[in-house]
Amino acid sequence: MKNRSLAPMAVPAGVVGIVLMLVVPLPAALLDVLIAVNITASLVILLTSMYVKRPLDFSVFPSLILVFTLFRLGLNVASTRLVLRDGYAGQVIDAFGHFVVGGSLVIGLVIFLILVVIQFVVITNGAGRVAEVGARFTLDAMPGKQMAIDADLNSGLIDEEQARRRRADVAAEADFYGAMDGGSKFVKGDAIAGIVITVINLIGGFVIGMLQMGMSPTEALERFSLLTIGDGLVTQIPALLLSVSTGIVVTRATAEGDMGSAAAKQLTQSRNALLIAGGGAVSLALLPGMPKLPFLLVGCVLIIVAQRTKATQAREEKAALVPAAPAAAPSADTPEQLIEQMRVHTLEILLAPDLVDLVGDGPEQDLLARVRGLRRKTALDLGIVVPPVRTRDSVDLPPATYAVRIAGVEVGRGQAPAGRVLALGDDLAALPGSVVQEPVFGLAGKWVPAELRHAAEMTGATVVDRVSVLITHLGALINQNAARLLGREDVRVLTEGIKRVNPSVVEELVPTLMSLGEVQRVLQGLLTEEVPIRDLGRIYEALTLRARAGTDPEGLVEAARSALGPALSAPYVQDGVLRVVTLEPLLEQQLVESVRPAEHGTQLLVDPSRVELVLAQLRDAVAHAEASGRTVLLVCAPTIRPALRRLVALGLPRLPVLSYGEVTGAGVTIETVGVVSSGHAVAA
Repeated sequence: MKNRSLAPMAVPAGVVGIVLMLVVPLPAALLDVLIAVNITASLVILLTSMYVKRPLDFSVFPSLILVFTLFRLGLNVASTRLVLRDGYAGQVIDAFGHFVVGGSLVIGLVIFLILVVIQFVVITNGAGRVAEVGARFTLDAMPGKQMAIDADLNSGLIDEEQARRRRADVAAEADFYGAMDGGSKFVKGDAIAGIVITVINLIGGFVIGMLQMGMSPTEALERFSLLTIGDGLVTQIPALLLSVSTGIVVTRATAEGDMGSAAAKQLTQSRNALLIAGGGAVSLALLPGMPKLPFLLVGCVLIIVAQRTKATQAREEKAALVPAAPAAAPSADTPEQLIEQMRVHTLEILLAPDLVDLVGDGPEQDLLARVRGLRRKTALDLGIVVPPVRTRDSVDLPPATYAVRIAGVEVGRGQAPAGRVLALGDDLAALPGSVVQEPVFGLAGKWVPAELRHAAEMTGATVVDRVSVLITHLGALINQNAARLLGREDVRVLTEGIKRVNPSVVEELVPTLMSLGEVQRVLQGLLTEEVPIRDLGRIYEALTLRARAGTDPEGLVEAARSALGPALSAPYVQDGVLRVVTLEPLLEQQLVESVRPAEHGTQLLVDPSRVELVLAQLRDAVAHAEASGRTVLLVCAPTIRPALRRLVALGLPRLPVLSYGEVTGAGVTIETVGVVSSGHAVAA
């Protein structure tokens, strides 16, 4: 417990101590201790970087680079102060200046310059470049990784907790490589600072030795130069260790263990490579003038390792065959796997690669959450359970484009440019961008930069974010294709659900009078006309009565509609008024006489020119009503309603067609806003 309480204070206290070390003189004995700590800690960091299994296990490393770089610079300042003031900076620096380089200024300078070249030119530059590329690639791959996580979550391969943990790992990985990109700059700057400080110490010590201490030029050069070289070596060796640690961390690829285990396993995976290398070393020993012992020793070691590798591989192969003997592993093209790959998903959203940012946790990246909300809303509105929506990216789509597929067939596509919002309105000339058409209602709009949202709202425009545009489009496509989304299994689940609360109505209908397939066809017919099927009990009661007389789909659909009654017209009531367009009695009588049975229901045998005339009048009547903000529907005789609805859908797919019985008894006022005659439409 005591160690845990001290740990949070260690690093802050150390940083404060480093700052004090820059301004407060240190005794030589304390400087020796701090130099030993610096060298040992750098060695610990180097070994830790070798033993971590993945870079994220050492996520504090970028911060350690900054702290230890500042620590070394503080030691440089403290040692420089002692060297220039006293001509002595402790036993460690003195030992490096005399014993390590043999007391020779030339040898010391050469070793120091070699260390600087190794660190600055080779390791630091390489590590910096790898960190930069790794950060860029990690950020580029981040959206794809998030899409893969969401796809696994939607398919049920992982749960919410696992998805949250994997998203956190992806974000942490991007943050780590970004921090390493910046941390490598600290190491590079440390190498440059070491060179500058060493040059300053050489010149300053030479001047101080002659002017203040009265030394001769030779004596001053020998004394202060050796101390300066010792100081440089003392600080450059830990800096080199930290640079190597940086290079090891940023160059680590995916491995199953630490660096030593992975290197040993992978270097010994080829027995032939070891044998050839060993034979090459022995051959070099046979060349005239070459020393025999070193090459023979290395060659024999490689040959022995190759033989041990062969024996190890033989044991592993034998052990691998034992559990595989009872049952052979399934091949990659088994029928089950091929069937899974061939499976067509009921509902899919395809995103262009630059739109994968729509899948995330931010307020503008809540596509999956909004899809879940849309599925719940659709279930409450239409009475069907929308299948899970599969979301994935597609390189075949143009930039900023999404597409919606139902049963593998594209039913709609739109655009959602990154960093933009859709402004809808009439006065958009002052806003930048080209005019586009909103995919659901066909309204004119512009995709404007997100930072101009307030300016667009000030012009009176309605501003919609990208996810809302996509979800609105998806909802409209689901409503239009609800019949295709209702499968046989969905009907079974709905039937079992109503059976639990009203068993008698289900037992009387299924399978006594109608099969599940016939019930499905009726429900699909209702959904085709955007009639909700929430009230399954009332629908099944009507089907039970009608099925005794016949099971023709059109008659069954009309019976179900008649049972639902006022519920069909309720969505179109505005302020207690139901506004309708009717047919002139003479025209309606002519249409009734033209009704003929057909394979897929009744149809109207009407001259095409008259059909076009009726559709044109309906368009005028609907446009006149909608211009004043009113919702209208077409009302006709029950006999011709199915056939007339199919005819009207050719030109006005969104115009509801109801029979007289479906609008009466609704407890609302019916207002006729137009009458379609054989000549022209008459506005009421």
